[in-house]
Amino acid sequence: MRTVRALAFFLLGLMVWEGLVLTGFWSHVLLPSPLDVARYLGRAVADGSLAAAVLVTIRRLLLGYAVGLCLGLPLGLLVARFRLFADTIGVMALGLQTLPSVCWIPLALLWFGQTEGAMTFVVVMGTIWSIILATSHGLRSVPPIYVRAARTMGSRGLHTAVFVTLPAALPFITTGMKQGWAFAWRSLMAAEIYVTILTGFGLGHLLHYGRELHAMDQVLGVMLVIVLVGLCVDKALFSRVERFLHRRWGTGT
Repeated sequence: MRTVRALAFFLLGLMVWEGLVLTGFWSHVLLPSPLDVARYLGRAVADGSLAAAVLVTIRRLLLGYAVGLCLGLPLGLLVARFRLFADTIGVMALGLQTLPSVCWIPLALLWFGQTEGAMTFVVVMGTIWSIILATSHGLRSVPPIYVRAARTMGSRGLHTAVFVTLPAALPFITTGMKQGWAFAWRSLMAAEIYVTILTGFGLGHLLHYGRELHAMDQVLGVMLVIVLVGLCVDKALFSRVERFLHRRWGTGT
């Protein structure tokens, strides 16, 4: 039933879109029909440009996200454990999380130039703060009874942290990782639109050049691919892991 409702909703959206095109509500140059967008996607798949762009973008995303994860998790642990880090790095993370990713691009260009390093820097900045906040919040949200129960059975120090506290905080950390992935995805799109490099054109570059050429079928087609990639990652990975962990630790329905 859920699948039927979803299909009906998107089919209705396509019908409304086609109706707006047929009535001339907007110029065909500004709003191409769904068929025009489908034709562009077909051409892009056939000549390999779409697959190449997706691979370049995913490679950049995985690199930046991995770096942000490797930095964010230990910093989140420190923020949760020590007041000094909570009052410094924790406050900074809370403030910088609200900063739009596009704001990091001028700094990235000044520091790294038109290079892959600029892309990675923007993605890391879009990822790390959510990871820090989610990790620290998750560790602080672990019910104290878990720790007390572990101590009555002889668990102490590092053993308690590794085998009790950290696993119990995983549902919250996974939610932060999911949010960090979403921020990383948006950060990379902003970086690819504004940073032009010669080492490979990603989805953001296709979107940018479609806008420059007034090829709205390309713009809408690439936007559709960006949404689909994001949905696939969320549904295939993060949502499943998140539901499993919440059920495992009794923190969700």
